[in-house]
Amino acid sequence: MERITEQNPLRHTELRLHALFLQGLDGDAQAYRRFLQATTPYLRAFLRRRLSGWPDQVEDLVQESLLAIHNQRLTYDSGLPLTAWIYAIARYKLIDWLRRHARQDSMLQPLDGEEALFSSADHEAGDVQRDVMKLLSTLPDKQRDAIIYTKLDGLSVREAAERLDMSEAAVKVSVHRGLKTLASTLRETI
Repeated sequence: MERITEQNPLRHTELRLHALFLQGLDGDAQAYRRFLQATTPYLRAFLRRRLSGWPDQVEDLVQESLLAIHNQRLTYDSGLPLTAWIYAIARYKLIDWLRRHARQDSMLQPLDGEEALFSSADHEAGDVQRDVMKLLSTLPDKQRDAIIYTKLDGLSVREAAERLDMSEAAVKVSVHRGLKTLASTLRETI
């Protein structure tokens, strides 16, 4: 198996999840279970960032998203990135929740053109992700991977340490040094 500290850990994650998902579709229940377990922290981080005002709702939406992924698994086009498909399902579950929440809360005003708002945000998020990955690529591998796992993917320091085969202290130091280097780089460019 490839080392996680390869040039692009996001690509490694995509390939690993894709392989487990396809094995699951072919009837390998254990691979499918591993796919769902491996997908859960990414969904949790994705939803936690978007529901910072409602942290109690994150786990419910993670479960709803996993159920929707399971129910829609036969609609997946294996030629497309699996993570994009997963995040699209999670995004739809989030939009549904926001709509329900807005109806329940009479103090909130409905959003006009929310589809345009979310599609614009998705486009901007893609641009931001490319910029962030370009900036992160300037860091040493350990610092870059530690930041990706803990700050972008939302994994705990312990989970990141296990995946990177490092101590928790080394992960914390790598994140601190990497963020310090990025801050210095950004100050120089501004």
